[in-house]
Amino acid sequence: MPLINDHSLPEDLYSADAVGAIDRYVIDQQGVNGFDLMQAAAASAFRRLVRIWPDASSILVLCGAGNNGGDGYLVAANAKRHGIDVHCVAVAPVEKLKGDARKAWQKAEADGVEVQALGDGDQDLSKLPFDRVDLIVDAMLGTGATGAPREPFACIIDRCNQATTPVLAIDVPSGLDSTRGTVAGVAVRAEVTVTFIALKLGLFTGAGTECCGHLVFESLDTDEWASESGQRPVAKRVDWSSMASTLPRRPANAHKGRFGHVLVVAGERGFGGAGILAAEAAARSGAGLISLATRGEYVGAALARCPSIMAKAVIHGSELQPLIEAASVIVCGPGIGRGAWGQQMLQQVIASGKPRILDADALNLMAGRAARPSDDHVLTPHPGEAARMLGCEVSEVESDRLAAATRMQQRYGGVVLLKGAGTVIASEQALPVIVSGSNPGMATGGMGDVLSGLIGSLMGQCGDLQQAAMLGAALHLAAADVASETKGFMGLLPNDVIDSLPRVLARTESGAGISSGSSQAGV
Repeated sequence: MPLINDHSLPEDLYSADAVGAIDRYVIDQQGVNGFDLMQAAAASAFRRLVRIWPDASSILVLCGAGNNGGDGYLVAANAKRHGIDVHCVAVAPVEKLKGDARKAWQKAEADGVEVQALGDGDQDLSKLPFDRVDLIVDAMLGTGATGAPREPFACIIDRCNQATTPVLAIDVPSGLDSTRGTVAGVAVRAEVTVTFIALKLGLFTGAGTECCGHLVFESLDTDEWASESGQRPVAKRVDWSSMASTLPRRPANAHKGRFGHVLVVAGERGFGGAGILAAEAAARSGAGLISLATRGEYVGAALARCPSIMAKAVIHGSELQPLIEAASVIVCGPGIGRGAWGQQMLQQVIASGKPRILDADALNLMAGRAARPSDDHVLTPHPGEAARMLGCEVSEVESDRLAAATRMQQRYGGVVLLKGAGTVIASEQALPVIVSGSNPGMATGGMGDVLSGLIGSLMGQCGDLQQAAMLGAALHLAAADVASETKGFMGLLPNDVIDSLPRVLARTESGAGISSGSSQAGV
């Protein structure tokens, strides 16, 4: 597949129901013919197909019973007219087709497309050319489908995922909940997804990042009607390309006192690297001054790794007070453990009332206490920590990441950053934010320590917790993507991400900007 650069994704994210309502508003209130809109969607999907796979000479189109299936039939008709060998399969009986979807099937047949019916209960898919075509087009289950796919859909989805042939998903990969980003059963893993009208939240978080692959958006000229429809977005989407311009610029007469003094409180015995990673990430992302309060045995290692860090051995919580007084923002939690040392450190940090980023064991310690909402902190849990703080199972957090982050923010206050593919940021002042994109190389210990240091550094520079969280998460992903270009995913380490920060920031400072390079920055 050729590299395509099209960073045209809008920022508003809607629920699947809201996108359906916008679609109906366009048809019912604006007088746009529904079949014309379906033809426009199919034509735009086919244009993308030809652009991305220009050498495709044969395709397999899998069509369901709803309007998503109608899109598929019209894509098949477009392909047939352009001389592509089309294998079109009616996964749902054509007798079930109604309205515009039925018109689409009729048009496909009129244009010479031979539609192969898949008989009820027929599980023998050996005759379908999953591995004998250049591309599979998934038009089986659209945004209206909920729950685990039934047969024969489930079996065909499995077969799509086993094939070596790339998949183009129409609007949403079949089986994916396009509001919550979850999969109940199985879902198509597409290489490219072309989605229409407005962006669905579930394409950008959780399993959506894996199922969608590269995401392409086609508004079908309905942009102006989304707000007129009365539907409101449930979240905003950001990435580094959209956030880089908000990074505070440095005047020629800048001095270190203008960019914050970050105190990192981290590193109980056995976890010394956590504090070093957080402190160095803060140093590499523009903090004016960085102090590290850690166990004495790690001071030498911290200075050897990054001599600009002011590292101090701390034994008792009382020794932390002078460091807290000097700091403008505090990062606490990476590797502090859950014993007496970590409890003392956290108690002093919270009592200070200073802006703080709380991560890792700071969150685990908070989970066992009564909730004390605060406007002065950013909490950065992974799903396991979020589950402990909410008193629920990890599966419940992952079943609705947006709702989990919102619940946690309501209970603990401040800003909550729920880590994972499609990071969710929730605050009281604004709509939730999704940092779009994912990088599988970041699934290793220490990446969260880097993120906490980044957010602390950016908080010291911009003075706003919400903006710092958004900037930090977007920069974190952008640096990981840059590091992956040479390190790959399996060999990626947290220090590789730190080492890539100057490269990302240098591009931004030069005015060139940089996108995250991830699958959902748009293709």
